[in-house]
Amino acid sequence: MQLTDTMKKAIHPENYRFCVFKDMSNGYSFLTRSCAETKETLKWEDGNEYPLVKLDISMTSHPFYTGKQVLVDTAGRVDKFRTRYSKKK
Repeated sequence: MQLTDTMKKAIHPENYRFCVFKDMSNGYSFLTRSCAETKETLKWEDGNEYPLVKLDISMTSHPFYTGKQVLVDTAGRVDKFRTRYSKKK
């Protein structure tokens, strides 16, 4: 029995194409294939225009990969959490 005989047919997305993913916290970008939906495009280093997917965090800004514990605080969420769940004195 061959491996190709056991694979399911027609389950892969049709819109699989090259996309640029950009980390908005530090500006790091990388080109890879994806089927993520997006309306924006970006001109890449090779001169071609690709769909742009914006990321809040990537491997270059995530504490697990960088070794730094950095809190990305948007709209004061961390402060709201600390005041809500802090112990009353």
